Amino acid sequence: MGVGTGINVVAVLVGGGIGTLAGAQLPEKMRETAMQAIGIVTLLVGIQSFLQFDNPLVPLVAVISGLVIGELLEIDGTFKRFGDALERRFSKGDSPVSRAFVTTSLLFCVGPLTILGSLEDGLSGDYGLLALKSALDFVAALSFASVLGWGVLLSAGTVLVVQGTLTLSAGLLEGVVTEPMILATTATGGVLILGLGLILLELKEMRVANLLPALLIAPLLVAAAPLWPF
Repeated sequence: MGVGTGINVVAVLVGGGIGTLAGAQLPEKMRETAMQAIGIVTLLVGIQSFLQFDNPLVPLVAVISGLVIGELLEIDGTFKRFGDALERRFSKGDSPVSRAFVTTSLLFCVGPLTILGSLEDGLSGDYGLLALKSALDFVAALSFASVLGWGVLLSAGTVLVVQGTLTLSAGLLEGVVTEPMILATTATGGVLILGLGLILLELKEMRVANLLPALLIAPLLVAAAPLWPF
């Protein structure tokens, strides 16, 4: 139990480390083009995730409800203040730590592989799905770090907390979390990933982290579906 999460954390650290070192050697124009390419792919990943659930009303209600909670708790501001504090402490001011930390933390922890892989690892010790996710995150961490810098490395801590918690809680969640609940969470996560894509393309500045409570609300809405009057 927990081996999959350990592999994932190492993959993010190694990929992010390589990307940070390689990115410093890239010309500014090449980094800008790479950021645009990453932004487009992020948008496509968000759309793909959103289309996995056949009822758009659930993600809509979850996002709106989650946004209200997130704004009240100022989740996005907390993330950014943490990143800014680290940037002031360890950086010369040329590394967008906050954006790198928030963006990759959300990207690495929002998706079906995070949920399914962590549950399988916790229930049976099978970390196959998390190993696959680790390979994908390695490539993503390398790509993001080459453009955004060392702040990507901080997301390894987020992966450890989120996936570790899910793995340890797997026994409690067994028999409670259904496939429709996972798909609803994935579709709602797709909305967050779309927001990240808009930020990366500098089309719209959004407080995406404030939408995080929506990931908890979506499966609850599916569980309560029999009570809906429509």
